[in-house]
Amino acid sequence: MNGFKKFLLQGDLVSLAVAFVIGGAFATVVKAMVTVIMDLVGKAGGTPDFSSYHPGGVHVGALITALIAFVVLAAIVYFAIVAPYTKAKERFFPEPEPGATELDVLNEIRDLLAAKNV
Repeated sequence: MNGFKKFLLQGDLVSLAVAFVIGGAFATVVKAMVTVIMDLVGKAGGTPDFSSYHPGGVHVGALITALIAFVVLAAIVYFAIVAPYTKAKERFFPEPEPGATELDVLNEIRDLLAAKNV
């Protein structure tokens, strides 16, 4: 029973649960934004729903609508989340300057010991 309680209260499990909840809420926001942009596309060039388009009897309209929605969704996620996150991460958490590795230090110690014994 103690193992089960430890598993449930483990930090990784709680973090994962929070991520799923926030992700679900964020998906709703992104879908609403895609709807707004698709409506704007519709205002500019006609209907944003191509489901009734089927040249030669092949229903490609739903695929066209899904592809446009996917591109809009990807653009929103990239420009609203990924790009600002990357800039903030670089600004507030810069990569440390590369220093000597463990192997470099060990080689230096070896060389010093070899020079001392000569």
